[in-house]
Amino acid sequence: MSQVLRPLTTQPAWSHPQLLVGVDSSDDAGVFRLDEDMALVQTVDFFAPVVDEAFDWGRIAAANALSDVYAMGGRPLTALQLVGWPRSKLSFSLLREVMSGGAEAMAEAGATVTGGHSIDSEVPLYGFAVTGTVGPGRIITNQAAQPGDAMVLTKPLGTGVIAAGLKAGVVDRTVRDQAVESMSALNGAAAQVMIANQVRCATDVTGFGLIGHLREIMAGSGVSSRVEMDRVPVLGGVLDLIRSGVYPGGSLRNLESAEPSIRTSRSRTELQILADAQTSGGLLMAVPSQHLDEMMSELVQAVPAAAVIGEFTSAGPAPVLEVV
Repeated sequence: MSQVLRPLTTQPAWSHPQLLVGVDSSDDAGVFRLDEDMALVQTVDFFAPVVDEAFDWGRIAAANALSDVYAMGGRPLTALQLVGWPRSKLSFSLLREVMSGGAEAMAEAGATVTGGHSIDSEVPLYGFAVTGTVGPGRIITNQAAQPGDAMVLTKPLGTGVIAAGLKAGVVDRTVRDQAVESMSALNGAAAQVMIANQVRCATDVTGFGLIGHLREIMAGSGVSSRVEMDRVPVLGGVLDLIRSGVYPGGSLRNLESAEPSIRTSRSRTELQILADAQTSGGLLMAVPSQHLDEMMSELVQAVPAAAVIGEFTSAGPAPVLEVV
């Protein structure tokens, strides 16, 4: 938790007997119990365009916002749009395309858009506040990994690098399209398999990159981890872009923050992939070994890119992230 938020958590508004997951856990969404059988899962996310096409941006923004609910084991219920629009620079017809993309993704998720709020903004911004439901006893958090659990990732990495390449005008259509397809895909199918197989620890991979979100699981669960680099799915063209000098500043900060806890003989280029800040990335799960084979046989049918990329290990004196 940032130094800005930490002092505020002592205020009454930041705590409640029915608050099951709050900001102090660095989890994906907040969870508030309504009764013995139901809790609300609440999250919010919005950002500037990552692609030039308005409809695709809207769909990606919606998929990204929904992902936090899926990662907690929840079912999306309602959503509120958040819009920042430079009305003097961009037409409202373009905004309608953005909103159409967002609405398509929400409809696919079975979520109802109940309204929202817009402001005049220097740069275009779009996203959603999403509310879902989950059984209080079926919440999936990022603090329940155990030594021996397998590490499973459901989407390939590299969307941050490709988005930076798009801004620089150095990405061809094939590379662009595969990134958009990945970012636009909902994590709902993967979440259904995860829930059915009683996984209790997961997160979605977004702005902190795989390394950053993995470190949150490690810190919350008191475990170390081993990532097998050759098993990590990566979008085509990403390695070439990094080698040519295309790499987002946010991704670089992720790597610099994590480096003290990393033990590896792999190249820095490979570590840059693991630290790349993702938009609408996949789910990262800790799966007990006794459930792994059955779950993976189901998961790859729903999400072909899903892969076992490592395992969680005993922490020892301090958590260590080993990349082999």
